[in-house]
Amino acid sequence: MNRKELDPDGSPGAAFGQRLRRLRDERGWTQEELAQRMGCSGTHVSAVETGRRSPTPQFASNADKVLGTGGTLERQSRAVRHPALLEGFPEYVAHEVRAAEIRIFELGIVPGLLQTPEYAEAITTGALRRGAITRHQAEERLALLAERQASLERTPAPVVFAVLDESCIRRPVGGSAVMAAQLERIAMFAEMPSTVLQIAPYDLGERRPFDLPVYLLTLPDRTAIAYAESAQRGHLERETTAVVPMLTAYHQLQAESLSQAASVAMINQVGKGTP
Repeated sequence: MNRKELDPDGSPGAAFGQRLRRLRDERGWTQEELAQRMGCSGTHVSAVETGRRSPTPQFASNADKVLGTGGTLERQSRAVRHPALLEGFPEYVAHEVRAAEIRIFELGIVPGLLQTPEYAEAITTGALRRGAITRHQAEERLALLAERQASLERTPAPVVFAVLDESCIRRPVGGSAVMAAQLERIAMFAEMPSTVLQIAPYDLGERRPFDLPVYLLTLPDRTAIAYAESAQRGHLERETTAVVPMLTAYHQLQAESLSQAASVAMINQVGKGTP
């Protein structure tokens, strides 16, 4: 039987179709058998798996129920309908919401999981004013961010390691009041029992191993995946030969960065306007 080969990095639709096919194959079901359980036609399942038809919210929700995927397919399906999100990011989010460990390195802006609503609104409004996204897409971004932040409250909670370049806390966003609240939010994040926060100071210079944002996940089965992005696109990496060096570099970054206590002290100094 000929099967269309899918490139999950080719488009959000292809990534969704490839994942749906893999989940179906793992259960030994044919397209017709999956369709019967979902209450649709085998032709519909085939069209979604091969990227010829976008998954509707209802289709993805039904697939989650039948496959027992806990809402991750429904969340991933939004990428097919939401081009405002960088390529590869929606699939990353589908893994993030179930990860046991989350490692983040960010520069320039505070990472989404740590943002206050006002800070996130300011960042999104900036993109809207530049014409980079539409108002509807801005609303979608903020809604997805709220869901990602809410997922941190699951039980058991994921362990979150966050290394922020010093530029994240020194770049003013949204005005003094918004920035003050954001710095306070970061300091509070450091006090949570399942988090580790560090600042990578400017004087690391060439010793800082990453020049772009990096996100590393350890899934419940201890599989590690990595996500990195530029201004133009994101890329999800699953190959061990690529992920392990990134994990090693992240651990080196943590060793070179300020301790959590020193990081919080720097954040508080910045909040008070102290150089």
